[in-house]
Amino acid sequence: MRAIVGYVGDDDANASTFHTEGWLKTGDVCYFDSKGFLYVVDRLKELIKYKGYQVPPAELERLLYSLPGVADAAVVPSMKQEDVGQIPVAFVVEKPGSNLSQHQIMDYVAKQVAPYKKIRKVVFIDSIPKSASGKVIRRELANLALSNHPVSKL
Repeated sequence: MRAIVGYVGDDDANASTFHTEGWLKTGDVCYFDSKGFLYVVDRLKELIKYKGYQVPPAELERLLYSLPGVADAAVVPSMKQEDVGQIPVAFVVEKPGSNLSQHQIMDYVAKQVAPYKKIRKVVFIDSIPKSASGKVIRRELANLALSNHPVSKL
């Protein structure tokens, strides 16, 4: 008996779910290294579109985690702006006793990324919203970013 792969009688669903070579379109951004290892680095639907460039939040979050004084962080897009699209907004939870400023964080990241990947706004919050499994609930942060949540300190 032959296994059927895909949606029976629904060519549109098959085209949006499966690559022409049979791969499942998961929405993950991946690459193979020179040794053939596969690395999953981000999700397509989470990419921030800034001036036609794609900015991966996970890359910016890794940099934020490396900054002394940052206990937790997440990056989401702000509301769309006519001339640039979306801008990366960082939500940062500081470690106790830390005294980071928005400018320190933006400068730290800017020195390590291409100009289009720079964080353009920092919001300090008490905690990053997460699901029971520990996954960041990005839609809650995106709603805060869209509501022009004020920056708590400069």
